[in-house]
Amino acid sequence: WMLAKILSFGLLGIEAYPIEIEVDVSRGLPVISVVGLADTAIRESKERVKSAIKNSGFDWPQERITISLAPSDTKKEGTSFDLGIALGILAATEQINSCRLKEFCILGELSLDGQLRQIQGALPIVISATKHNLKQIILPQANAKEAEIAPDVLLWPLRSLKETVEFLNNPEATPPLFIDRTALLQHDCDYPVDFCEVKGQHSAKRAIEGGHNILMIGPPGSGKTMLAKRIPTIMPDLTLTESLEVTKIHSVMGMLAFQQGIVTLRPFRDPHHTISDIALVGGGSIPRPGEISLAHQGVLFLDELPEFHRNCLEALRQPLEDGTIRISRIIKSFNFPASFMLVCAMNPCPCGYYTDPRKHCRCNPNKIQNYMGKISGPLLDRIDIHIELPSIQYKELTDTKDAETSLAIKMRVEKARLIQRERFSNEGIFYNARMNSKLIKKHCILDNGAKSLLRMAMTDLGFSGRAYDKILKVSRTIADLTGSSLIQEKDIAEAIQYRSLDRQW
Repeated sequence: WMLAKILSFGLLGIEAYPIEIEVDVSRGLPVISVVGLADTAIRESKERVKSAIKNSGFDWPQERITISLAPSDTKKEGTSFDLGIALGILAATEQINSCRLKEFCILGELSLDGQLRQIQGALPIVISATKHNLKQIILPQANAKEAEIAPDVLLWPLRSLKETVEFLNNPEATPPLFIDRTALLQHDCDYPVDFCEVKGQHSAKRAIEGGHNILMIGPPGSGKTMLAKRIPTIMPDLTLTESLEVTKIHSVMGMLAFQQGIVTLRPFRDPHHTISDIALVGGGSIPRPGEISLAHQGVLFLDELPEFHRNCLEALRQPLEDGTIRISRIIKSFNFPASFMLVCAMNPCPCGYYTDPRKHCRCNPNKIQNYMGKISGPLLDRIDIHIELPSIQYKELTDTKDAETSLAIKMRVEKARLIQRERFSNEGIFYNARMNSKLIKKHCILDNGAKSLLRMAMTDLGFSGRAYDKILKVSRTIADLTGSSLIQEKDIAEAIQYRSLDRQW
């Protein structure tokens, strides 16, 4: 017998790192030892591998088998090492041609009958493999669509352990997967919902167009959730770079559909208000992305905002400011992307009918104050728009006039975003919602009428300094939607209407 070495990759967060699988078959009692800080799923792989080898028609050695996963000081998890371990055992027992094994990166989970199952994180692994000059990769056929996105790589998507052995014994007989990279960008953003289905709420629709973080306040049934679910339909299409970022996160979490390649639709995540802070922002012994990272480049919708745990809401402050979330552990710190549009919805009081003229509110002032006080000032500081939604009238529900479609709104939004991309081409941001104080001062130029109105609002309505910056950012977006380079009085007037929580209730 001999020692066999197989090259594979593991995951830490959303990044991959190389792992060398060493298999030694030696004389002794028939026992299998797995060393190298392997988790339960990897330790259980010896049973899957044993059955897969036998059921594929190969001999299982009746000797001592030692499997080492290097580097030994890094904890490893997942099932993607099954195929590498099986090939290592077959190579160590000279049942396959092992001379070319070192040229390939081996990935795959095995079923008991030797079939290859889909693994998590194939895209970040393939990208990382190319950075380590490993450009020939064997992986399950179910991961082919996802992995072909990575540039400069040769893929062999295979279906079983037996097929993999046949390939390794005669690699020249099977060409690598043909990849048509021009087709990757050709996709149809087909959403099942549309803004034309929303009756009334014209002011809320208008406020949503800018892509700013927004808080919608209204009684039950006013359409808050309906509006939120349709926001991705008016956002600009994902660029290839953005699609890769989103696909990597969903790949690591095992959330790509079977045979799905690149993610082409903006994510929409709506966690329940009972969610924990770890599930929301990410974490674990080996940290994994949370809901805010799954919403990257899309929408994070928090319905019933005051019902979320206080620590969950406070954990949102850093990603809303930086567009990333940093999670620190003893082994290392992890940075997960978390650039999303925050959309929140809440009732004006615990019973929901404080502002409804047709229904009586059962809440006393203390209850209302405590309910509103669950949302901290620093979190509200990061929400640009607060808008009140009235209840829908019968006349609006029965109106047969066609409302504006998502496509028509999207065309207007894309024109404004193009202006903003050109404006911030050297600033590292792409739209107005990400402006800091320096950029606000540079790009938010007001005409005389706008200056007078803003001065009056700050004095008479008692707006704070933070509200001042928000009004300027939102008015800049409103001006962009009309194609105006100068912020006018009507733009400021509209932006002031979107600060309802800064006015006296």
